[in-house]
Amino acid sequence: MSDSTTITTKTPEETKQEVEKSNKNMMLNVGPSHPAMHGVIQISVELEGEVIRKADIEIGYLHRAFEKHSESGTYTQVFPYTDRLNYVSPAINNFGYAGAVEKLMGLEIPERCKYIRVIMSEIARVADHLTCIGASAMELGAFSVFLYMMKAREWLYELTENVTGARITISYGRIGGVKADLPKEFTEQCRQALKKTREVLEEVDGLLTRNRIFMDRMRGVGVISAEDAISFGITGPFLRSTGVAYDVRKAWPYLVYDRMNFDVPVGTTGDNFDRYLVRMEEMQQSMRIIEQALDQIPEGPTNIDHEGRVIEPDLMADLGKFGKTAGLLKNETLLEPTLEGTGKRVHLQIRANDKDAWIPPKEQVYSNIEALMNHFKIIMLGHGIRPPKGEVYNMVEGGNGELGFYIVSDGTDRPWRVRCNGPCMRPMAALAGIITGGQMADIIATFGSVNMIAGELDR
Repeated sequence: MSDSTTITTKTPEETKQEVEKSNKNMMLNVGPSHPAMHGVIQISVELEGEVIRKADIEIGYLHRAFEKHSESGTYTQVFPYTDRLNYVSPAINNFGYAGAVEKLMGLEIPERCKYIRVIMSEIARVADHLTCIGASAMELGAFSVFLYMMKAREWLYELTENVTGARITISYGRIGGVKADLPKEFTEQCRQALKKTREVLEEVDGLLTRNRIFMDRMRGVGVISAEDAISFGITGPFLRSTGVAYDVRKAWPYLVYDRMNFDVPVGTTGDNFDRYLVRMEEMQQSMRIIEQALDQIPEGPTNIDHEGRVIEPDLMADLGKFGKTAGLLKNETLLEPTLEGTGKRVHLQIRANDKDAWIPPKEQVYSNIEALMNHFKIIMLGHGIRPPKGEVYNMVEGGNGELGFYIVSDGTDRPWRVRCNGPCMRPMAALAGIITGGQMADIIATFGSVNMIAGELDR
């Protein structure tokens, strides 16, 4: 051993103090089996009393291999997978993915379809924010607020079900359009639902916004600066609570958002209370957008000859089997309720006029061989929709921020690569630093303000 080497030894008293200090801190796992963790996230914290000295976030409990599943089927078969990303506002996922494929193919969707997508996206956004605020308030003890918010969300889910046939996993988007047109009674039902939702938000505002207990639990808690939020790549209400007015609908307008008059609400301090206020105001702005879209939505051209009698589909099939095809092109098939809205009377209003992308109207599929062949070419494996070789990135404003889809095409009927830029990932990456130094009880409030949707986070 060289003479320059110095060996330091600790006295028994110093060693004893170190051991006592390390023993004083407690390790605690919050989740994944915890009501406030939504069952799918684990936060490991080191506590000194009630103060968090260290935190570690464990994700991946709801990983479903979304991106690899999307590469194993056709372009159309990806839609049910997108539903299960942010399953609270699935319409936005549908249209974000559809927009990416349409950009790759150079498709221009009809004007009416653009308005339908905007309306359904904003309904989904309101439902998303209702769920976030309602669940977060309940976890802080405001159970009545949760019930009021779920009541309002139910009205919006009923609207969604009337249009799409489902409440949550809707698969309503289509490459080049949407599954079906809006029902005749939709406009009036929508206006009534928005009116009642505004009444609920006014009631919740009175219960929470100036509530001393709620304000003490939220103000000055979970603070993040604008610089830190930007460095993490955070978007959505979490970023806007810091005062940064970045919204994809304003910064990179898509569909018909550039024709809508709406504001981007921002906060000042970047705390939980500002995130609550931003979401409350965003719901008002979304309903404002919906009402403008309902006023502006065009009927669109149909350019379809409606002459011909309506017959049962089984009778039409029998006529074809026996070779009695004369005049069948002038006939229409009587559609069952699940296919209403996909018929030729509205087809050109809601689908791009490109046979490489859209499935023909059902009356024509059931009545003539040309449409049937077109249908098979779009649906059958090995045929299908075939965008040209290339790559594309398309982004929309999701419930939690910028939702992007990156697609690489090799010219076949299946995407070669699909990647999803989920807005939940960035705030979850920052969460450990945000809660460190705070109180154990504040984890619930801060985590609720993130509005973590595990399907979108883990994918």
